[in-house]
Amino acid sequence: MASDPGRNLRWIVAIGGGLVFVGSLLFFAASYLWRFDAAAPAVGSALPLIGIDLALFTGFALHHSVFARTGAKQWLQRLVPADLERSVYVWIASVIFIAVCAAWQPVPGLVWHVDGPFRHALTAIQVAAMLFTVVAARRLGVLQLAGVAQLQSPRSSRTGGSPEPVKLDDSGPYGLVRHPIYLGWLFIVWATPTMNGTRLVFAAISTAYLALAVPFEERDLRATFGPAYDAYCRRVKWRIVPFLY
Repeated sequence: MASDPGRNLRWIVAIGGGLVFVGSLLFFAASYLWRFDAAAPAVGSALPLIGIDLALFTGFALHHSVFARTGAKQWLQRLVPADLERSVYVWIASVIFIAVCAAWQPVPGLVWHVDGPFRHALTAIQVAAMLFTVVAARRLGVLQLAGVAQLQSPRSSRTGGSPEPVKLDDSGPYGLVRHPIYLGWLFIVWATPTMNGTRLVFAAISTAYLALAVPFEERDLRATFGPAYDAYCRRVKWRIVPFLY
């Protein structure tokens, strides 16, 4: 059977997006763990630097939120094949996230710095949070999140459409909170042995974004899953942090 050039191209786009997605996460880890240790410039006020960082993350957050909404998805599907919709989203989000981390402005100040056993303990918490996040992502489907699984779907192969949405999962990490990937993120950015001004601004802004974004995400999930999602919310009470939010 002759190969389909169009489908081959879609595979290249999807796999490339998946690689950029992984690369963006690795670049974030390298930035947060090491690059954000860079000394901040001596300035009279840190507010302009914080303003730049806020603008950078806002740009990423707007894309992340707007393109995740149903209306934007429908608009995007009119421009690209439906099975590439997630991949295009991943491409754009990953490139923007890399740019945000690369352009993040160092902010002066030191909130805490710990050494000895406490430093090892916080590092262990960060590593555990990373593993927890990976487990939670695997429950959703890493290839699904990266935009590759959409091309593997039998429905996608037959009709060019998107695969069925993932099913609700109330076991493992998703039996603890409804958004365990976000819970893992909070431990990664806050359980740092050295919390300087640069990391504090990144952690605070990203945490605020997650808290604000979750209600909108859950609105879309209710539209997708209907009463099943309300039942899931009754079984799993907490959104991100048990007993808090």
